[in-house]
Amino acid sequence: MSIYKKGQDYYIDYYAAGRRKREKVGTSKELAKTVLAKRRVQLAEGKFLDVRKQEKIKLEDFATTFINLHSKPNKKSWKSDEFNLKTILLFFKNKYLHDITAQDVEEYKAARSNDVFGDNKKIQPATVNRELATIKTMFAKAIAWGKLQNNPAKSVQFLREPEGRLRFLEKEEIVKLLAACSEKIKPVVVVALNTGMRRGEILGLKWHDCDFQREVISIFDTKNGEARKIPMNAQVKTALIRVRKNPNSPYVFCDNDGKPYHDLRKSFFTALKKSDIINFHFHDLRHTFASQLVMSGVDLNTIRELMGHKDIRMTLRYSHLSPDHKKRAVDVLGRQMDTIWTPKRILEVKENTPNLQHIESDAVR
Repeated sequence: MSIYKKGQDYYIDYYAAGRRKREKVGTSKELAKTVLAKRRVQLAEGKFLDVRKQEKIKLEDFATTFINLHSKPNKKSWKSDEFNLKTILLFFKNKYLHDITAQDVEEYKAARSNDVFGDNKKIQPATVNRELATIKTMFAKAIAWGKLQNNPAKSVQFLREPEGRLRFLEKEEIVKLLAACSEKIKPVVVVALNTGMRRGEILGLKWHDCDFQREVISIFDTKNGEARKIPMNAQVKTALIRVRKNPNSPYVFCDNDGKPYHDLRKSFFTALKKSDIINFHFHDLRHTFASQLVMSGVDLNTIRELMGHKDIRMTLRYSHLSPDHKKRAVDVLGRQMDTIWTPKRILEVKENTPNLQHIESDAVR
């Protein structure tokens, strides 16, 4: 708190609720001192201007409200928020919402990064970042709902994450995998490889989503909540037509009782084992779809639309090509150079360029 003079007038300078305040008092320095003393008392009593006493809301109580009013109605993956909060509440046990500071959140990040608390398992930066994102969103909602004035997590930075795992099948591996698939799982794998659809999207696919006349698959229940349409190529169309339709079920891939397939892990693992493919998961079929498109020369924005990515940065990870494909690309350039860089052409250039005529070349020798 201070007093300063600007021109003929005196001003008082102080902080209230974390914000800097400046007040013009007048030409009397004594009056400025009196007003500043009054503000000091008001601040101490919590009665100053618009500063109101914070509601005493425990974090665990608000977490329940957050899940019910925000996560469940707005997110398909709301259980991930619920899961993250179990760890968050363990750290901030018995804390009130307004008592948590930016330093507290930084300490939480450090504790999780160093595995100070938890189940003694190595915590990946991506896991810590997902938890921090939950904290940031929860405090943002507390502000929006009038329960808090400042977000203590706003200034906390996410951890740097290493480049994610990217495993995709080469063409030879695709052939081996399809040859090893059972009749039950083969059409599912074909659809995954040729559409990039997620496992849940495929298993939730219904016959009325498949327009065989226009050769389009419509996906309405997506991860990001935005519907998208995917063209059927010949392989997808043939695979779907060959699937035996259950008259009592709207689902394309279902059991005899009409219920959609719940878990294909065992069948898929068996196919992988028979084809000697290691370090591969079902979701990697989606990686394969995108990677093969990139290696076929399809532009990234088209791939982004097919994959249903909102941000092109999510698609850029698929721009890494296989070493074999890079070698083929260089070989193509080499063949083009062979048609340009010939001994005859070099001689012609030398004869028409005086500065090069004195240089002996392999073509002359």
